[in-house]
Amino acid sequence: MSRNNSQGDFIRQAGILAAAGIIVRIIGILYRSPLTSIIGDEGNGYYSTAYNIYTIILLLASYSIPSAISKVIAQKLALKEYRNAHRIFQCAFIYVIVVGGVASVLTYLFAGVLVDENAVPVLRIFAPTIFLSGLLGVFRGYFQAHRTMTQTSFSQILEQLINAIVSILAAWILIHTASSGADATTRAIRGAMGSSVGTGAGVLAALLFMALLYRANSRYIRRKAARDQSQNRMSDRAIFALIFMVVTPFILSTFIYNFSTSLDQTIYIRIMRFVKGLSSAETATRYGIYGGKTMVIINIPIAIAASVSSVMLPTISATYVKGDPDETRGKVSLAVKTTMIVAIPAAVGLAVLAKPVTQLLFPQKDSLELASSLLRTLSVSVVFYSLSTLTNAVLQGIGQVNRPVIHAAIALVIQTVALVPLLLYTNCDLYALVAATIIYSFSMCLLNQLSVRKYLDYKQEITTTFFMPALSSACMGIVAWGGYEAVYSVIHSNVIALALSILLAVIVYFALMIRIGALGRAELLNIPKGTALIRLGEKLHLLAPPAGDSLLQTAQKPSISEARSSESGKRPEEEKGSADESFLEDNWPEE
Repeated sequence: MSRNNSQGDFIRQAGILAAAGIIVRIIGILYRSPLTSIIGDEGNGYYSTAYNIYTIILLLASYSIPSAISKVIAQKLALKEYRNAHRIFQCAFIYVIVVGGVASVLTYLFAGVLVDENAVPVLRIFAPTIFLSGLLGVFRGYFQAHRTMTQTSFSQILEQLINAIVSILAAWILIHTASSGADATTRAIRGAMGSSVGTGAGVLAALLFMALLYRANSRYIRRKAARDQSQNRMSDRAIFALIFMVVTPFILSTFIYNFSTSLDQTIYIRIMRFVKGLSSAETATRYGIYGGKTMVIINIPIAIAASVSSVMLPTISATYVKGDPDETRGKVSLAVKTTMIVAIPAAVGLAVLAKPVTQLLFPQKDSLELASSLLRTLSVSVVFYSLSTLTNAVLQGIGQVNRPVIHAAIALVIQTVALVPLLLYTNCDLYALVAATIIYSFSMCLLNQLSVRKYLDYKQEITTTFFMPALSSACMGIVAWGGYEAVYSVIHSNVIALALSILLAVIVYFALMIRIGALGRAELLNIPKGTALIRLGEKLHLLAPPAGDSLLQTAQKPSISEARSSESGKRPEEEKGSADESFLEDNWPEE
């Protein structure tokens, strides 16, 4: 396979997972609005409190399993050690059964120590989901190691759909079956419990889907392992040691990287209640606006970076272990540029359309102004979080698994030193959380970038990766804001005005990016429907017609791998295997 084709497939796989990530976030946003209407901001606060602790325990127990397993298995596949790859997959299950089981039991037993009493029943419902998530993570990591993201993408969408449906139904049922004399806080707690039931139901549905998918392909997987020609055979003891050595730094890095949210939450609640004198209900309500609304919206564009990182990790691990630093640097450059092309305009869009977006997704009038103002201020963190998430995966992929741990710890100290005095000695309130989040994400971004440059000898291109997207995004932001105001003044419909302004903004942004040369034919061909976009660009006179062969002729030229196959007398499909036998066979690294 040629390098260009390899990079194109890398971006396409990232696109599949990114699209799924965006769909998942949109579903999450859409169901959170009616759910918040049912359980209220107070119930949202209890749910967010329990969910953040659940997330921390999940990070320690199993959250990093997909990334860690995909890295280890991808390296074995790159060396054609298919039997070892499958044994790692099997041993990973034993690992998560033990670790996930212990974590679930401890979470249930010590829920009263971990959260305030009103959030205890919510956290206890989350406990079994920790165990199920570990099993699901092993399946996802196995498929991601083969650089095929379709299975993970479908499972994520299924998980969120079931989560949304069950959360709303369970919250409604639990609230309406409460005794007639139940107060508002009791009803809020029961609603939050219903929402946590939905989270578990979604994970269970995704786990069953992935298990059935694996079973359907088990015959091919066993046959591939049986044809393994490598002499290296790892013992179970060596495999468990390898899993432990790889998973542990991943866990620490992911834990500290995400622990900032829970630490901020704990510091905020403690200071607001015991220093500023706010009640438990009022504190939960305020934090629910930040954690249950603003952060939920911010996470939508960040999902793209997380998706690119999931694809990048096994890909970079494979190229790096084969000793190809040039291709590794090329993939890093392409991934960073692709992420910034989306993250920068997303940040600008959220800043200029903060109130319309918040009004659409969370229309509760009492908190609309505050939530939209928080979103506007926090929007810049989209760029920092996207880049730091991506560079985390780069460092892990090249074997520097301890660097993200150290960087996350340093950033955590810096943001905590800033947050505590802001809460104690100012009236910033929730804006102190915003400031701490921006400081943390920027610190991670800077530290990771310096390490990538050091260990990979990588120099980040600035003009087309950052400056041109920023310039185009600034123009786009003006058009988006003006378009929204103009349409809304005539129609008085937030939905229509927002939809039209976003559509106009997307057209203006990509037209400017193509016109100033930040997006060319090579970049467009690497994204889904790139050929159609090039033809559209030519019709709109944004792209000049090709000087030599036509686009169709260029697309029909054989790749390097095809040419070599022709010279050897083999057809390309013969080298990869039968295309209709298994989706894994289509995506297995070529021999």
